[in-house]
Amino acid sequence: MNKIDREFHHFIDIFKNSTREQLLFQMKENFKLIPEETQKSIEDYFRKFSYWGKLDIQNGEFEELEIKADSFKEHLDDYVWLYDRLKDYRSKKLLLAIMCNWYQYDFRILDETIEKMYPDYFDLDIVKCSNDEVIVDLGAYIGDTIMAYLDMYGEDNYKKIYCYEITDEVFEFLKSNLGKYSNIECYKKAVGDRNETLFINESNVDASANTLSDNGSNEIQTVTIDEDIKEPITLIKMDIEGYEQKALLGCERHIKEEHPKLLISVYHNHEDIWKIPRMIDKMNSDYDFYLRNHGGPIFPTEITLLAIPKTK
Repeated sequence: MNKIDREFHHFIDIFKNSTREQLLFQMKENFKLIPEETQKSIEDYFRKFSYWGKLDIQNGEFEELEIKADSFKEHLDDYVWLYDRLKDYRSKKLLLAIMCNWYQYDFRILDETIEKMYPDYFDLDIVKCSNDEVIVDLGAYIGDTIMAYLDMYGEDNYKKIYCYEITDEVFEFLKSNLGKYSNIECYKKAVGDRNETLFINESNVDASANTLSDNGSNEIQTVTIDEDIKEPITLIKMDIEGYEQKALLGCERHIKEEHPKLLISVYHNHEDIWKIPRMIDKMNSDYDFYLRNHGGPIFPTEITLLAIPKTK
């Protein structure tokens, strides 16, 4: 057993042999050991972005820690399942780094996993693309992912691209940035597990963090990819601020029938990291899984799951 395997199973043993209350107590103690400036930075971050729960030690608010403790106790088998399914040790070390960071605020291992060779999503050793690609970009923002794709694979290396974005001002930048390229369609629509009308919750921090809700004043049409795109798809990218699970359900027909490459953000809560691979595997078991990190060293963000069709 190598070092990464040993360290992963060491933490699994800790989680298995501790009660939920013991884990929560130890996480509180571990948090107190990091510099006060870093504590404040982490608490401020959770106040700005509500994905992970609240944390305010001085006022006795430990929701974020409680969610993590529940995740470790209730889904330990899912973490082990994912670790065993990951195809390389860069991915396994990243899963270990995320768990170490959540439990004991280990910034060193997380820092070691940050990717510097390739841009988000497009690891050339894993994501192989051709001029027959039909690409769906969910959370296209200003077109940065598609421009990275064109830079990495070439401007002639696709057949069709569909971009989905929900924010008005961002959508105008998206159309402007990609307007010179052929066979790219931009839709101002949200994507979920059913066709319905939802509402945009605008972030006070950045338009890229806008989310969806069942009520509000800013309506947005929401569609499923299965119904909105009829032609076969070869690649789907998702970064839609915690709505990835629902969007994935709305792609189930394409995943079952066409087996597209799936490049999905899995950091917007404490369950996507294991639950989204489980969902994909249930729809179509013929995928290999990889994890890549393009975030920072303090808290796991910009974590991408690469689900790649197995080589026949």
